[in-house]
Amino acid sequence: LRAAKMAPADGAGAARWLWVLLAVLALTRAALALTEQYPTLSLLKQELHRQRRGSAGGCASAGEWAEQYSAECDSSFLHFHESDCDIGGSSSCESVLSLNTEKILSQAKLLAEQKRFPFATDNDNTNEELAIAYVLIGNGLYDEAIQHFSTMLQEEPELVSAIYGRGIAYGKKGLHDMKNAELALFELSRVISLEPDHPEVFEQRAEILSPLGRISEALSDLTKAIQLQPSARLYRHRGTLYFISEDYATAHEDFQQSLELNKNQPIAMLYKGLTFFHRGLLKEAVESFKEALKQKADFIDAYKSLGQAYRELGNFDAATENFQKALLLNQNHVQTLQLKGMMLYHHGSLDEALKNFKRCLQLEPYNEVCQYMKGLSYVAMGQFYEGIKAQTKVMLNDPLPGQKASPEYLKVKYLREYSRYLHAHLDTPLTEYNIDIDLPGNFKDHWAKNLPFLIENYEEQPGLQPHIKDVLFQNFESYKPDVQELICVADRLGSMMQYETPGFLPNKRIHRAMGLATLEVMQAVQRTWANSKVRMNGKTRLMQWRDMFDIAVKWRRIADPDQPVLWLDQMPARSLSRGFNNHINLIRGQVINMRYLEYFEKILHFIKDRILVYHGANNPKGLLEVREALEKVHKVEDLLPIMKFNSKTRDGFTVNTKVPSLKDQGKEYDGFTITITGDKVGNILFSVETQTTEERTQLYHAEIDALYKDLTAKGKILILSAELEEVDAVCNLILSLVYYFYNLMPLSRGSSVIAYSVIMGALMASGKEISGKIPKGKLVDFEAMTAPGSEAFSKIARSWMNLKSISPSYKSLPSVSETFPTLRTVIEVLNTDSSHCLKKTLVVV
Repeated sequence: LRAAKMAPADGAGAARWLWVLLAVLALTRAALALTEQYPTLSLLKQELHRQRRGSAGGCASAGEWAEQYSAECDSSFLHFHESDCDIGGSSSCESVLSLNTEKILSQAKLLAEQKRFPFATDNDNTNEELAIAYVLIGNGLYDEAIQHFSTMLQEEPELVSAIYGRGIAYGKKGLHDMKNAELALFELSRVISLEPDHPEVFEQRAEILSPLGRISEALSDLTKAIQLQPSARLYRHRGTLYFISEDYATAHEDFQQSLELNKNQPIAMLYKGLTFFHRGLLKEAVESFKEALKQKADFIDAYKSLGQAYRELGNFDAATENFQKALLLNQNHVQTLQLKGMMLYHHGSLDEALKNFKRCLQLEPYNEVCQYMKGLSYVAMGQFYEGIKAQTKVMLNDPLPGQKASPEYLKVKYLREYSRYLHAHLDTPLTEYNIDIDLPGNFKDHWAKNLPFLIENYEEQPGLQPHIKDVLFQNFESYKPDVQELICVADRLGSMMQYETPGFLPNKRIHRAMGLATLEVMQAVQRTWANSKVRMNGKTRLMQWRDMFDIAVKWRRIADPDQPVLWLDQMPARSLSRGFNNHINLIRGQVINMRYLEYFEKILHFIKDRILVYHGANNPKGLLEVREALEKVHKVEDLLPIMKFNSKTRDGFTVNTKVPSLKDQGKEYDGFTITITGDKVGNILFSVETQTTEERTQLYHAEIDALYKDLTAKGKILILSAELEEVDAVCNLILSLVYYFYNLMPLSRGSSVIAYSVIMGALMASGKEISGKIPKGKLVDFEAMTAPGSEAFSKIARSWMNLKSISPSYKSLPSVSETFPTLRTVIEVLNTDSSHCLKKTLVVV
């Protein structure tokens, strides 16, 4: 294509050369597809977004719902007009021969004259030839640009602009091919060795390194670029990489620095909000998202993020409003549909959730989250055929070799097996089977621990049986008036269990389920105190304490089949011998779990006391120094320097709480374990966990057995005599029993609401009803776990319960277990619209 010397770059010569180049290209590519094209956006934004989100285009992604608009992305490279040529063979696609040569030449000439490309030279002819290659890049002809740059470099091996341009072209070809990445990095590194003081080269190299997972090298390059020439864009890019690395505090500093250099950056403001969000600082996140919307009123991702922040705060109405605003701007915005659908599911609005998941899948058929949630919603509503069909589609999306399986892929086989089991038992009386006994031990163990479905010799549940039909929708009006009243009372009781704490979204389906559980517990306890037997797990017998909790377990399981609510002592012996941990991260790295923020100070105070005890026994000489250091500790992070006082605690320490026995005075049981570890840069792990071993479980069971025996005896006396002292004693026994249940944490999920519904139901059986709501920020399970004893817990709980005498109307309610005897009838009542209860309440008022 070229003679030994460069062809002249004047109008005629350059035009003739370009015609020859294009003609040969057309002939050689007649039977081949053109080079894959990518938008001329920054590679950091383009490739990292594709790699992490699985879709093309957009800026660098920084988490599940932190996409950016391409219109807001500024590249360190040039902005060229993109080719509208569709390589799929569209009739609107011009052949290479028919490209407007004059237009390309005029673009190149303008670039050359204005020197609007990197490392322009003092030679006009050279600049125009360089400009032609850069225009070829701008038109998506990367191979042609590389060929042109290579020819120039044969004559002038250290022509920096050509080296740089060739590196850009290799990067634009796509980093999915490692050869392109290696060549791009090689060329850019050559440029840096020749011209070490140009920040754009370091930035460009960072944009190649980051999607390859070489984040630390990319950060180093961006830091060097900032040192050479700070800019709002560079700080924003570096902040994005820190964000991806989960270093949210440092990312926040960079986004803040970027905004100080350029205030009008809605994307930087969005990311600043996300750094707050991921550290659990939800109110600060909300303010940042609102500020982003002031700068860009049609910013879909800011509305979406604001909706998610409100969802985490438990504000369903505000979350819905902002998700809806995002969808008004773009009704096909998949992530908003997905997030809104998930919120609706966890609010108990399954019909509405399904609409969002179906729309999501119309737009993105292989979206695993929407497909899984669609299957889950159908199963929860009793539509097993459609549910299992959707679940099977998720199972077919096998991860590629070396690719990490999605959470949905890991969970879906458990859900499908559980769905088959539930379908087979739709019309079997709930009193005649037991999930904890029926499901294989290894299946339960793997499901509860969220392990990959690798279970030896597992025999699948039978497929769906055609004679068992799906659950049909039941109108509220089709129920008898007394059953309607039962449903409405249950809705009201269930709402009393709602936590007013960030992270707990009101769920009307759970409210109804646990309200009905409360009423069934009340009725069962009353029958037991009257010496009547109950039918449980295929046997008729006097009710034991586990039977009482099993009523609530049953309702919690059915309300949300996604979560394995299983008794841990029914797990395989091998699992129990190793210990089954219920683990909660309070702080992980820089991420604060806002649900438990109210208890940080209480736990911190306990830790400080235990540290003094430890050093008093093991380091008496250094006790004064430790005491003085502890006086300066006001937050968990301040404990890290204290670790250095003893070699055994240098890398972290654990502290165990103790639970005093009522049965054996002076004896104590292991409560929960607090763990604190830290690294050199101040990231910490602050967590609590309960370890369910066989020995620990037996000790707690003995305590609960003794309390339940006393409770039953007192309850039988209470039936005959409504003495105030007897009522008070029964209340304390109920709260004490549940205190040990909370500290034991005997279930894989749902212990908190299950135990509270038992408290409410048992108290109602004693003639007392809870009229007070759980205070804002309080969690009943953590109140029990952090209380020094059962008496202290009873006192705290009664302070907000505001117990009053039960209404006589409860006696006229129909039997819950007889009204809803099967899984089918339970699902029907959970599906029934609850708005009628609200209307009835308004009429009464």
